[in-house]
Amino acid sequence: MATINVSAEGLVNAPAATVYGYVADMREHHPHFLPDAFSDFEVESGGVGSGTITRFKVTAGGRTRPYRMQVAEPEPGRVMTESDTESSLVTTWTVEPEGDRCRVRIATTWEGAGGIGGFFERTFAPRVMKGIYAQELAALNRYAQSRAASAPAN
Repeated sequence: MATINVSAEGLVNAPAATVYGYVADMREHHPHFLPDAFSDFEVESGGVGSGTITRFKVTAGGRTRPYRMQVAEPEPGRVMTESDTESSLVTTWTVEPEGDRCRVRIATTWEGAGGIGGFFERTFAPRVMKGIYAQELAALNRYAQSRAASAPAN
């Protein structure tokens, strides 16, 4: 078995604190920028930040897999993790300010399978997941911009 690492990052045209709030709020905001690969998203407990537990399915490469994720905030306002309660998979969201916008990085690690199945997992899963993450980052940027556009002017 080998550790598999997948990551993608992109700029979001909104302040880091605002974007982190969208990422950490699993009830009101996060579902609005999930790509089509995600389905059946629900909040089991909590809803914002540490202690939140969510359930969803991801369909990728012709396979659908359920996840039950527990949220932690090792660095509140900057780093949030989602750890699958049924596997070694951990997704880390990092939000770094860059002026009036921010850089968001999604990084996932897990212990891959062994044998021929592991070979295919190591070969194809990272490419598929990078595509899903690129969609998610683009959707997060659109969501943040649409929220800013609909906010009342001061």
